[in-house]
Amino acid sequence: MKNIGLKFTAIMFSVALITSCTAIKNANNKQKGAVIGASGGAAIGGVIGNNVGSGNNTALGAILGAVVGGAAGGYIGNRMDKQAERIEEEIPGAEVTRVGEGINVVFNEDAGVYFDTNKSEVKGTSAETLNSLIGILNEYPDSDILIEGHTDSAGPEDYNMQLSKKRAQSVSQYLNSNGINASRLTTKWYGESQPKADNTTNEGKAKNRRVEMVIVANEQLKQEAVEKTE
Repeated sequence: MKNIGLKFTAIMFSVALITSCTAIKNANNKQKGAVIGASGGAAIGGVIGNNVGSGNNTALGAILGAVVGGAAGGYIGNRMDKQAERIEEEIPGAEVTRVGEGINVVFNEDAGVYFDTNKSEVKGTSAETLNSLIGILNEYPDSDILIEGHTDSAGPEDYNMQLSKKRAQSVSQYLNSNGINASRLTTKWYGESQPKADNTTNEGKAKNRRVEMVIVANEQLKQEAVEKTE
């Protein structure tokens, strides 16, 4: 959160943002959805999401931009807790982060989803990892999935952009062809523009060659959450 660097013109938005960030940092998973709502609800979430999404963490922006907030957010957060725990159990190499009312999952070469150099086909261990994820996504059909493609900085920037597109689309197509409805899937790509690690080292490059997933409540779950907590 410390690198977000948002600037609001309205004092109420500034206060709400500070309250939200502090609460999210200190809350346990089940509380994270509710604290956003307590300090401004979906309106603040949308502002945070738009600003973060324009920087170097579009995954976080997508999650915070989709919040419902309040008691309904807590209801959704509880559902996401259970889904995140299942992903951690079934795919121990994945980097799973619970934020607000959603889940951010990072797959890199150490986390079971990787690609041959200059290739975008899903195969081998990557397919096995995604098969495990598909089982969990089918257990929780009331969520939407954003798939992001990222690369390291080796090679021309325009080439890396296209490569990240192909890899993200390849993962999306694999999920769809193995039972995940296309209506749940959105695909975006960012090439080398959002590194997570130092591109001057082999270890850092391996972390940057990654696919990220964002899992958030779909409209049906949001409506259910509101109705159950009224």
